[in-house]
Amino acid sequence: MRFHGLVLASAFAALTACSGGGDNAGTDTSGTAATPSGGANTPAAGTAAPVSGAWHEVQMLGDEKGYRFEPTDATVKVGDGVRWTMISGPPHNVQFQNVAADAKTQLSANMPNQLTDLSSPLLLNNNEKYEMSFAGVKPGKYEYICTPHLANNMRGSITVQ
Repeated sequence: MRFHGLVLASAFAALTACSGGGDNAGTDTSGTAATPSGGANTPAAGTAAPVSGAWHEVQMLGDEKGYRFEPTDATVKVGDGVRWTMISGPPHNVQFQNVAADAKTQLSANMPNQLTDLSSPLLLNNNEKYEMSFAGVKPGKYEYICTPHLANNMRGSITVQ
C-alpha cells in the first residue's frame, strides 16, 4: 500500500513539473534568437508569432471537379497569415510535408491546435477556418496535403518570400 502511494506521489510530481504553466509557458529559454528577417519584432525561435502582414485565403474543396485547395499554390511574405476555409467535401486539414529541420520549429510554433506534428485539426463544417501565421518562418516553399484526401492528390504549397 505504501509503495502505491509513493508511485502516485512521484507520478503527480512528474506531471506537475512537465505541465509548464505559469508566465513562462511556451517561452524559449535557450537564449537562441531567431535570425532576423527584416523586422524588429522577430520572435525567439519556437515562439508563436502573430500575423503582422496581409491575410491570404485558401479554400478547401471537394466536389465534382475533385478534391483540391484553391489556390493550389500561394505566395506570401514573412509575417503574412494564411486562412484555410472548408467549403465542401469534408473532412479537410492541412499537414505540412518535408519541412527542413531549420524551418520546422517556427512553422510548428505558429500552428495552433495541432492534431499531430505539423498537422491542423480536421475541419468538418462549411465555413470552418484554420488560420496560421508565417511570421518568423524561413523563406522557402512549404508543401502540404489534406490527410483524408491524400489518395485524391489534394496538395498545395505556400511559398514564403
